[in-house]
Amino acid sequence: MARTILYTYKNEDKTLTFSYQQHRNIHEAVAEAEGIDISGYLKMEQQIEAISDTKSVRNYRDNHFQKLGFGKITLAQKENLGVGKKNK
Repeated sequence: MARTILYTYKNEDKTLTFSYQQHRNIHEAVAEAEGIDISGYLKMEQQIEAISDTKSVRNYRDNHFQKLGFGKITLAQKENLGVGKKNK
């Protein structure tokens, strides 16, 4: 199921449709949408994951994406619909 990413890039608010079938996480999706190559970042992230805790990985990721020009990156809230109701 596709979700919507809300993010800020260079002080401009943007949205993007996201699916885990296409990307591992929302950060990869927004980098691709903005045409940014993060292959070096992904290698370093794997090395940090191998020797450290998730907090260190998260701090590294957040700092790296701030340097690239990103502000907030988050998934939009899901809309809860009643039984038998569909999105239009």
